[in-house]
Amino acid sequence: MGHHHGHSHHHSTGQANKRNLLFAMLIIGSWMFIQFIGGLWTGSLALLADAVHMFNDFANLFISFLAITLAAKAATKTRTFGNHRYEVLSSLLNSVMLLVIAFFIVREAIGRFIEPEAVMGGGMIILAFIGLLANLGAMYVLMRGDVKNNLNMRGAYLHVLSDTLGSVAAVIAGIIILTTGWYLADPILSILIAFMIALSAIRLLKDTIHVLMEGTPSHIDIDEVNAELRSIDGVKRVHDLHIWTITSGMDRLSAHVIIDADRKIDSQDVLMHANDYFRKKLHIENTTIQIERE
Repeated sequence: MGHHHGHSHHHSTGQANKRNLLFAMLIIGSWMFIQFIGGLWTGSLALLADAVHMFNDFANLFISFLAITLAAKAATKTRTFGNHRYEVLSSLLNSVMLLVIAFFIVREAIGRFIEPEAVMGGGMIILAFIGLLANLGAMYVLMRGDVKNNLNMRGAYLHVLSDTLGSVAAVIAGIIILTTGWYLADPILSILIAFMIALSAIRLLKDTIHVLMEGTPSHIDIDEVNAELRSIDGVKRVHDLHIWTITSGMDRLSAHVIIDADRKIDSQDVLMHANDYFRKKLHIENTTIQIERE
């Protein structure tokens, strides 16, 4: 039996992600309050949708922050893998919330098509523009974290990104209303935002469910791994090969490797070869290999 472990890297990125989330929460939280008041003042749906979306952003950044904090807790006898799945559950919650928001924005916009409401274009442009700056600030802060590989951070980032698009749409709608007096620009652009939000949510949801179903990480080809193991000198067969993800950046692998009993083969050599490949090529530190003689 062979085991191999590695852990500290995940902890340090966790700390950096936590710090970046806090900064983003401060930026979004303070701005959300101003924008909500502004939306009521100008009567703009795009601004109100953006403010509600920002509140949701804030809530989701907070959930992501909580998830990282909980994930850092040590493993226990009842939870031997620790609490890392909190981050995956957080991104599941994030993606569902994004879909709910998209639905409500569309519903509200349809109401505005039926009964268009007057909107103060000038005030809307100013508020939306400041909102855009706030969102860009939050995006920059989150980008410094691990957005590419961490599902939880990606969920938080997608929220802020869709919010940034919302601010852009609100600025455009404000300019159209100010120059042409065409109030329908507000709900039309709101629906556009909703679709962009829904698309990113569906992608995140798909990736999250894949992890929860213990699917093979998307960057790993299991047939290739199988062939690579079989190519080690003395290995006859490989069965029960499983590769799955605990949380973003934490992959696990287990396999049964059958070696030729007729030849003098050191099972430790086979194990070393296999672990070397997992570490260097697949970047998997934690593996469990069972070696059996045929």
